[in-house]
Amino acid sequence: MADPSGSKISVSEPVTIEDRLRPERQHDVVPSGSIHLPATTPHLAISSPWRRIVLWLLFIAAAVGGVVYWLNHYNSALPAGIASGNGRVEADEIDIATKFAGRVAEILADEGSAVTAGQVVARMDTRDLQASLQKAQSQVMQAKRVLDEVHAIAVQQQAQLVLAQQELDRTQSLLKGGFATKELFDQRQQQLNSATAALHAANSRVEQAEHALDASRHDVDLLQINIADNALVAPRDGRIQYRIANVGEVLPAGGKVFTMLDLNSVYMDVYLPTADAGKAKIGDSARIVLDAHPNLAIPAKVSFISDQAQFTPKAVETKNERDKLMFRVRVRIDADRLRAHHDAVKSGVPGVAYVQLDPTAAWPDRLGGSDIR
Repeated sequence: MADPSGSKISVSEPVTIEDRLRPERQHDVVPSGSIHLPATTPHLAISSPWRRIVLWLLFIAAAVGGVVYWLNHYNSALPAGIASGNGRVEADEIDIATKFAGRVAEILADEGSAVTAGQVVARMDTRDLQASLQKAQSQVMQAKRVLDEVHAIAVQQQAQLVLAQQELDRTQSLLKGGFATKELFDQRQQQLNSATAALHAANSRVEQAEHALDASRHDVDLLQINIADNALVAPRDGRIQYRIANVGEVLPAGGKVFTMLDLNSVYMDVYLPTADAGKAKIGDSARIVLDAHPNLAIPAKVSFISDQAQFTPKAVETKNERDKLMFRVRVRIDADRLRAHHDAVKSGVPGVAYVQLDPTAAWPDRLGGSDIR
């Protein structure tokens, strides 16, 4: 077909969907005059506002993150005179063990149980000791009877001595008047001496019987103490950490039944470099901040500073190497403060301990110190 000017006009055939899907048609050269631009799809036009919203949200999140990072970095800065170190809260461990070999008869506590000083947590089998105790008590009764008997003998001998003395005195009077012989006087003297010796012997038997009674009573006391020691008690207020033995097990002397934590002795060991450890002193004020409670500063004090360095060889010749020396410092929480908050004490919780090396250095607001929750 030609237009009035004489130029030819090409008419393109309509393209169907099947033709577009054919591979060979996708590579055909189409005349420039017949190119049709695809219409804008509706989903692209709708996504543009959402893209702007997402970009704004990302921008706000980045700004908030930057502010939080700046605040944390600002708050983490410590003033001069205060040092810090990482550690874990620990408590003194106490082993509750048997004094004698025996069988576990009863368990009265379990792992995690809170116990008080003097509370019975386990009992051992004491039937053999109970039998020995009954025997010792019978021996006490027997010793009392023996003591009563020798007391009576002593009283009898005392009466014999009095009679012998009276007869001797009468014989001596008769001898002066010529009514008694010298032989009779000697016999009365001999009777007095025998009565005196018998009384001394009776008194000695009384003392022996008293000592035997005391020994029997001491045996009873000893057996009662041994029976009481077979009732295992908690020596301090604390919490059972491990139960090692069960009912029916036969344990040797010193066999462990429980391991408990002394909640009145809670501390954290941290390591400070040479420059900071050299300034630290026993009794310095400190703060403990646990990872679980970052906004809670627990007041404490320095209770121990190691005299041996860690992490470096023994022979250190240069100052740079000496600067790497680390010393263990123990920060302990006050026992009176802990006593009112036993339920809040947990061993093994990580945290940071801060030590006030300079008494004039002011604590930051976040480390001012607060009570244990």
